Amino acid sequence: MTMAAVIDSRPAQAPSRAAGIARVDILTDLSSAEPIWRALEARGRFCSPYQRYDFLSAWQNHAGRHENASPFIVVALDGEQRPLALLPLALKRSYGCRVAAFMGGKHTTFNMGLWDRDFAASATPADLDRLLAGLRAHDAVDVLALTQQPLTWHDLRNPLALLPRQLSVNDCPLLAIPPGAAPTDLISSSFRKRLKSKEKKLQALPGYGYTIATSDAEITRLLDWFFQVKPLRMAEQKLPNVFAEPGVEAFVREACLARLASGNRAIDIHALTCDEEVIALFAGVADGQRFSMMFNTYTLSPHAHWSPGLILMRHIVDHYAGLGTRALDLGIGADDYKRLFCKADEPIFDSFVALTGRGGLAAAVLSAVNRGKHVVKHSPALLGLAVKLRQALR
Repeated sequence: MTMAAVIDSRPAQAPSRAAGIARVDILTDLSSAEPIWRALEARGRFCSPYQRYDFLSAWQNHAGRHENASPFIVVALDGEQRPLALLPLALKRSYGCRVAAFMGGKHTTFNMGLWDRDFAASATPADLDRLLAGLRAHDAVDVLALTQQPLTWHDLRNPLALLPRQLSVNDCPLLAIPPGAAPTDLISSSFRKRLKSKEKKLQALPGYGYTIATSDAEITRLLDWFFQVKPLRMAEQKLPNVFAEPGVEAFVREACLARLASGNRAIDIHALTCDEEVIALFAGVADGQRFSMMFNTYTLSPHAHWSPGLILMRHIVDHYAGLGTRALDLGIGADDYKRLFCKADEPIFDSFVALTGRGGLAAAVLSAVNRGKHVVKHSPALLGLAVKLRQALR
């Protein structure tokens, strides 16, 4: 296995057991990390679909590059040089320090490492101490800013939850899907009837139907429509359009077209369409056990009157429940429509870890800023004031 871009291979502290971390390497380009990355994806499958190589390499090559974020990929190996974990981080300067955060920026709902499942299941605080010691030995970063991490993933604890942590700024609404659940167990009969009544209006349109994009041509056509309509919807809501930021459209297009080893796409696109137009579009990532929403929008035409976004969401819930998917989330944030489907919240956390003396103040500032944002987001009065202030400034 080649380590062409390894900053040096000074060993971390000696492991206390054979299966523990014996060395921590830092890779600074994607091509060097790809073999290890894909091997951990395939072998243990203990990562979220947001951490797939095809997804994050597309982000780094387009959006990340425009954000002046450089790859900072941490690989932990055991005494026999077997990868135990890979942290897909990107390095930027902030607060006068070198700050490493998860790749993906604003476009990942969940951030995680990629872990050997057996190691993750048995990881202890001492293992995390060795990981941090290995990073400190390289002296290449001052602060780890590890945000929006799930406490658990597919019923297994996230090893990074062993680090000091705090609540993330936002919650993530979650729909758990018990095995064999009936549709009415997930969406109430009354709500389902209301949506079916609205959908009858759309069903009268020539060529109306629910589709999951499969061909390159279909994916491209739906994305062309999305990138025309989404800026208008964001402006209507007086929200900044993150999809207009440099490199973001190219990232989304590449990731949506990327085909995984399984034959599936890195991002799934679901849509309601008719002969006349695209009516609604929801896109997200799936791994067989969970579907996680990334982005969505709906038509500007009068067909919007019939709640096509909610109708499409009902189709998506039914689709993934039929596949045996165990959970579904609609992304970060407490939008009202999400609560119509998701009654619970996914516990997510942030960790800000100083690795050098210079990084101590920056870690404290980053932690305090996020704590303050969490307070505002969970206080209706403060949130209302913040929204009015943001709109006034804009």
